[in-house]
Amino acid sequence: MKKSLCMVCNKILTKNEIGLNRKLIDDDAKSFYCLDCLADYLEVTTEELQAKIAEFKQEGCKLFS
Repeated sequence: MKKSLCMVCNKILTKNEIGLNRKLIDDDAKSFYCLDCLADYLEVTTEELQAKIAEFKQEGCKLFS
């Protein structure tokens, strides 16, 4: 399986990072940010993004299952 890379820093992305990009930016996205670069892009902290991931998982969002 092909690994997805951050479009800014080329870090290998996790499933949660890809899911968060799709949830917050574009459901049909083909390129993604890692958690650090997404935080910079959205002008929030990585801790806030991690909290959103936990929240979406708790809600049963299929992007994070």
